[in-house]
Amino acid sequence: MIQAYFRPKTLADAVKLLSEAGERRVPLGGGSVLSRAREESFAVVDLQDLGLDSIELEGNRLRMGCTARLEKLLQSNLTPAELKTVLLHTASVNIRNQVTIGGYLVCADGRSPLATALLALDAEMIWHPGEKQQSLGDWLALRQKPGLLVTSIQFNANTRLKYAQVARAPMDQPVVAVAIACWASGRTRIALGGFGSAPILALDGPEPGGAAQVVRNAFADAGDAWASAEYRQDAAAALTVRLMDELAG
Repeated sequence: MIQAYFRPKTLADAVKLLSEAGERRVPLGGGSVLSRAREESFAVVDLQDLGLDSIELEGNRLRMGCTARLEKLLQSNLTPAELKTVLLHTASVNIRNQVTIGGYLVCADGRSPLATALLALDAEMIWHPGEKQQSLGDWLALRQKPGLLVTSIQFNANTRLKYAQVARAPMDQPVVAVAIACWASGRTRIALGGFGSAPILALDGPEPGGAAQVVRNAFADAGDAWASAEYRQDAAAALTVRLMDELAG
């Protein structure tokens, strides 16, 4: 239950509010998670007046402010086309207009299309104070905060991305998802989604040799109520082969 509400006008004030001892205080972006019923009491620090919703290209890196909503990211001319496809899989238009990129990633689980794609892209989270950089992979695996507040997320916008998923219905969260990012140097990262508490990084190497077998190995124990491990292995391997062919073409 929300017991108190704060709306700071500067980032410094927000950090001060979040760092003060006493009652538990959490950042408020779109509110899609915090608005759900909770038993514990806490205060919220509303970030909407801090100007953290910009989407900018800085050199070859696309930097997305933590309070940029998913729909704004979808509509931006700076967002790569394949990532826009991922956003369409991620949520309906009503949800995209509410959810912020920062809040979404902080709460992402293994069935998150956007987190899977950004993991493949080796995205970084920027935490304040101190502009501390943390790879999204480290956050998803450890959930340890190097700062008080995520201010932005960034990745190399020149990286080629391919994404595909299998779901029970077009707008369902995936049962199997594969995202492959390829750099000009030949570096290739493959992330798998549709299972567990976080997407899985299956491959990060100078070349994609043996990719299908790598994803089979990564999903060896990926059985749950939605699908067997064998099904996920076969589907992920088939999607990987298809996406690698598209990247090669």
